[in-house]
Amino acid sequence: MKRAVLVLLTALSACSSSDDAERTSYETKVTTGMHQTLLVDITELRNASVALQDAAPLPQGRGWDATEDAAAIENMKKAWLRARGAYERTEGALAPLFPDIDGAIDARYEDFLEELAPAGDQDLFDGQGVTGMHAIERILFAPEIPAEVTEVEQTLPGYAPAAWPATEAEAKKFKEELCAALVKDTETLLDQWAPQHIDVGGAYQGLIGLMNEQREKVVKAASSEEESRYARRTLADLRDNLAGTRKVYSLFKPWLATKEKGESIDADVEAGFAALDAAYSANGGDAIPTPPASWSSEQPSATDLQTPFGQLYTAVFTAVDPKEPTSVVGSMDRAASALGLPGHEEE
Repeated sequence: MKRAVLVLLTALSACSSSDDAERTSYETKVTTGMHQTLLVDITELRNASVALQDAAPLPQGRGWDATEDAAAIENMKKAWLRARGAYERTEGALAPLFPDIDGAIDARYEDFLEELAPAGDQDLFDGQGVTGMHAIERILFAPEIPAEVTEVEQTLPGYAPAAWPATEAEAKKFKEELCAALVKDTETLLDQWAPQHIDVGGAYQGLIGLMNEQREKVVKAASSEEESRYARRTLADLRDNLAGTRKVYSLFKPWLATKEKGESIDADVEAGFAALDAAYSANGGDAIPTPPASWSSEQPSATDLQTPFGQLYTAVFTAVDPKEPTSVVGSMDRAASALGLPGHEEE
């Protein structure tokens, strides 16, 4: 009897060791793949940030001029758009791994003002207070900011109007302080992007969270609070979020295929990705369609739901509904469970 128990315990121990070894092997492969895959975009983020700073003009005795600095301003916008695309493709995995750097790079104007209220940040161009990609975006695209966005921001405690540098000193601050702060943050991220800093479970949970946030990013457009609202690029943000999530998720597929019902779960995840892709592809351009004036996120009318914005809203909500097991969020959560990883956190 004792021998039988010993044999059973030995077998169980061997099985457990085998399972642990298999898990470690797959986690190592995912970690290596994630490091190499995201390194491309993190490097692009740093390079584009450097290009943006390099392109910033230093006019003598004046601020920026729409005619004399037209080429420089256009080059800055192009570099900002490059940086934005690179970050949005990595956001899901990076944000939970580097929350402080994520906040410094990607926090919105209102997020900063919550901490800086009531005084706010009255110097738009230095490297203190409101910083990061959206602080730079707000300056670069100041002449093009929609009136409805300004109307919303004017209600924020500590608000300061968006503007180009009006003096030589402000232009110098923009280049050597605000842009330099973004370069420093992106270089820190690049320096710290090493396999030993990658938490596979945390990164996967971040991917699920980003897909769940697609709803919020669409809803915010109805109140002129969407993410890249100054450049009118939020729909492109959503496309980049999806592209980046799909790329990182693909690293987990071989591991998921070894689990019970893994292939079925994976098929549901891919179907959810495809549904989001179709919703985003149905609208041209980089901006989210303009919501109808009568739009209500709590109770949208049937008529408003038939508009391009209403159709996008419905498609995104359906595709990411965390309460629906076959939605992209529900399916990714089931995949997390199969892999023994943390899943979607309820809000």
